[in-house]
Amino acid sequence: MLWGYTIICALALYIRSEVLGVAERQVDDGCADLTNTTWQQYRQRTELQVRYLLLTRNNLECARAFRQESLSKTQLPPDFNTSLMSKVIVHGYRAMGSKPSWVMELAQDLLRVEDVNVLIVDWVYGASFAYNLVVESYKEVSVQISVLINQLQKQGSKLESFHFIGISLGAHVAGFVGTLFEGKIGRITALDPAGPMFKKADTFDRLDPSDAKFVDAIHTDSDYFGISIPVGHIDFFVNGGNDQTGCARSRFASMYSYVICDHMRALHVYMSALKGSCALTALPCTSYEDFLMGKCVDCNVFKGTCPTIGLSENSGITVSPVPKEQKVFLTTTSSAPFCAHHILLELDVAPLDKSAEMGLTLVKGNQKVEKRLRLQTDTTVYRTVLAHQAPLCEIDSIALRNTGARFYRQANVHVRSVCLSQLPRCETPLCVNKFDVRRGAPWLHDFVQVCN
Repeated sequence: MLWGYTIICALALYIRSEVLGVAERQVDDGCADLTNTTWQQYRQRTELQVRYLLLTRNNLECARAFRQESLSKTQLPPDFNTSLMSKVIVHGYRAMGSKPSWVMELAQDLLRVEDVNVLIVDWVYGASFAYNLVVESYKEVSVQISVLINQLQKQGSKLESFHFIGISLGAHVAGFVGTLFEGKIGRITALDPAGPMFKKADTFDRLDPSDAKFVDAIHTDSDYFGISIPVGHIDFFVNGGNDQTGCARSRFASMYSYVICDHMRALHVYMSALKGSCALTALPCTSYEDFLMGKCVDCNVFKGTCPTIGLSENSGITVSPVPKEQKVFLTTTSSAPFCAHHILLELDVAPLDKSAEMGLTLVKGNQKVEKRLRLQTDTTVYRTVLAHQAPLCEIDSIALRNTGARFYRQANVHVRSVCLSQLPRCETPLCVNKFDVRRGAPWLHDFVQVCN
């Protein structure tokens, strides 16, 4: 019962624009925005209503709205250029009917990166009802979108020129559009695809790699609102795909931070990647635990090129054929631009008579990343991945501290070697050999490295 109440509160917050910290867009005369569904319309909902907003570099600040049925068989939407790629944004469940405030910002970010058509699918009216009923009717939205795509195709657009970007439930809407076109559309990017009612669904009823020539997914809330299984050719599991850094874990935090923050992180990470301040690079691995333990250090499955989030040439790996349902993992910082460099630390110590605890710190100016390792008597080699805002070549120093215990005396730890390497590993690790770390006294080593 308590969980049901939490879900209701979370969904109510989900539809409010302020939860995303993005100001509502002011609409000038003649410029269109997504619709809001009033409470009366919500109660009287009888059928889906799908309309489209078009933005191009010619009307970057002023969207043009149209409906498919308003176009003649030989007519194109105003400003639509069939020779360009087309990005199709599909929002997800809207609970009580308010428009998603992030859509215009995402569209404009896409246009700043590429000269494309950006089509926004406005199905707020159909997405604003009980979740189970919306899920039952989402395929009808896909059918209506496919009618428009068919018309654009007849006017000169190619199926492979369409790139769908679906958020939450919108990812499965995009997936079914791909099913209707037998996987011939160019690409689908899924931002934390919805999990409830889809985790055990047949591939016909949910997004899967056969829905487009290339499908990539970003998972950030796979234990609640997102889906936990791979659904694309490449599935990015950010911070393991569950709890995101910077999202509050306390129930006393705001409802957004406690419930919705993880789910919406996929969108914010993607938008940050489009802004291009740094690369969000991931490594293939069997699990997040193995990734953090340093068991996955290269991208050989992709012939050495690691996948990155966004629209860069590495975001759609060119290896042919692209492995299906390939899990890749990355860590991020707690706020934009979210970029973190993965640094593998390998520690080799002499055998211990009793367990010990070692504190590790990587320092770059005032940026410090700390990690604690529990040293056991039956193990001498330890590997762990640290995430730092600076690349290894810019790290100033590494500090090790034998933290010991409060109630008994712990012997010094003899370190045979400590090595650092940037992941994916492509160069010889930086190593320091043979030194002792005394209890309570830090051992410090300065690096003199300059990035090329």
